[in-house]
Parts: sequence; structure tokens; C-alpha cells
Amino acid sequence: MIVERNVPLQPLNSFGIAARAAQLVRVRSEADVRAVLADAELAMQPRFVLGGGSNIVLTGDVKATVLKVEVPGRRVVRSDERHTIVEAGAGEVWHDFVAWTLSQGLPGLENLALIPGTVGASPVQNIGAYGVELQDRFHELDAIDLHTGEQFTLNAAQCGFGYRDSVFKHTALAEGDFGLAGRALILRVRFALPHAWQPMLGYLDLERKMAETGVTAPSAQQVFDWIVDIRRAKLPDPAVIGNAGSFFKNPTVTPEQCQDIIGRDPKVVHYPMPDGSVKLAAGWLIDACGWKGKAVGNAGVYDKQALVLVNRGGADNPATGGEVMTLAKAIQTSVYERFGIRLEPEPVVI
Repeated sequence: MIVERNVPLQPLNSFGIAARAAQLVRVRSEADVRAVLADAELAMQPRFVLGGGSNIVLTGDVKATVLKVEVPGRRVVRSDERHTIVEAGAGEVWHDFVAWTLSQGLPGLENLALIPGTVGASPVQNIGAYGVELQDRFHELDAIDLHTGEQFTLNAAQCGFGYRDSVFKHTALAEGDFGLAGRALILRVRFALPHAWQPMLGYLDLERKMAETGVTAPSAQQVFDWIVDIRRAKLPDPAVIGNAGSFFKNPTVTPEQCQDIIGRDPKVVHYPMPDGSVKLAAGWLIDACGWKGKAVGNAGVYDKQALVLVNRGGADNPATGGEVMTLAKAIQTSVYERFGIRLEPEPVVI
């Protein structure tokens, strides 16, 4: 175990916000976590688990010990009658892992292409895009208890997946609760990829790609390539413009609420859900309130996609976490005043 002191976090968060960590440990195995717990000084410190840094907003320096997850590895575990089980270390880059599965002839994750972050962070957020959520392909994961150093395995039911939600985002407030926020560090994740694969194409952007290309039965690789093109056209590259991807969750409303909004704004983008609720496009709501291209200090709303907040100051004069959150709160107020809907941020605010 190597402990780094006074570490700059600007290159370790995709928003490019300038902050420092008092101390940082790079976790490449269970042994590194157990070494932290065995260290007399580190064991007494609060801890913050950091993956790819693509879903956080830093509002100041981090005093907790940062556990930077860098567990490597990709492998095919086994096949059964219905699925092939594949595994990736929590430190693997998510998009690279998706591309690897396709190179192995194993479709199923292509709709989740180009989502930023690491494999270990994917179940925390229950990432999703274009009709597929991580829980649809999830098998199980291995994690380590940050209090005891014991390793454990969780299946899908135990992860408590919801829309951009999981047990890893909740704290156990009473005995018997199963919140694991601040308690667990994910080491490896396994996925069940179906042998009987069918493309998921029920989104307007993908329908447009089929119309443009004349391909009505695309392969998994074609779907992957289309989604990469769509996301690159809509979303800024964090290496060029700092951002945390989609900043707000798409809200869900009742059919009656949706009809009320349609009565006032017929063009509202909405999607009926299997449970009878209706999902609204948060980016459309924000755009309708006139926020596209607006800014607070060096934090701005991306001019091509209102759902994305960006760092306009670049590396030399970056937006602060305070500017980002001031902008986010102003957007929330506007959307609530016009539509009566409270937008919920996706990133974790530190």
C-alpha cells in the first residue's frame, strides 16, 4: 500500500474542478483495503471511495482518505443454457469493457456504450441508456466491508436497484437497514449476457439511424457504433470540456400530470413506462426554461444538450463546485416554478 499526500484531484474528476485530497490510496486489490484498515492512522480516518470521478461535484478539498479504485481484470467466467457470465475489475473503464465484450462475440451491453466512469461505479448508479439499465444485465458483484475488511458477494435483489439508484447510495440509519453508502468498496462485477440476444431499438435517435442507413436488423456492433455516434454528437468529451454527463435524473410523473403538462406544452418529450408512470426528458424541461447556453461564473449549461452542465473555465481557470451547484439550484427552481417538477441531481456532491 502506498499513501500519497496532498494529491491534486483536478485530473481525477471529469468536471475538472480543482481540489486536493489530504491523502489518497490506490486500491488495486483486497489487500490494499485491508492494509488501510490495519494502519493505525488511516483506520481512524473517514474514507471516500473514488472511481472514475465522472459522477461527482467537488465543492472543496477532501479531508477523508480517498480510496482510488483501480482493480484491473476482464474475463469470461462461464456459460450456461441462457447466458454467458463475464467479469470485470472495478477499476476497468466502463466503455472499454463494453467494447471488449463485443470483441468476444458477447452482445448485451452495447446500448450502454460511452457512458463515462468505471465498472465499479456502474452498479452504484445503476447506469442506463437507450432502453437498457445495468440491472438488466447484472449477475452479481464482490465487495469488501470498509469496517471489517471482510469480502462479500451481492446478487441483484440485494443491490436494491432503482432508477439511478442502489443500496450503495443509501446509509443504514437503523439496525436491520441494508444501506451500504460509505460501508462497501466494490471490487469486481459480473454480468449475465444473453445467448438469445435481440437489439433494443425503441428510441427516436436509434430509429433515425435505422432510417438513415436502411439497416432494420442491426448487429450489436452496429448498435454500439450508432450509440457512440449519437452520444458524441450530443455530449461534450470531458477531456475537452469538463462535465459530469447528465446532471439531472429524468423525472417520472403520473399520466394525469403528464397530460396536464402536454396541455400547456404539447411538445414535451415523454416516454410511457411499464409501471404506468411517464418519464419526462429533463433536458427538454431545462431547455424549455431557457437555460441552454446560460452560465453562472465558469459553470454553464452545454449549448447542445441542456441536461449537461459544463466547466467553461478549462484547466487554468476551472469552475468551482460552488458555481456548479448555484447553477444547478437555479435550474431546479426554474423547472419547479414552470412545471411543478423537482429535478434531482445525479452526481454525488462532496
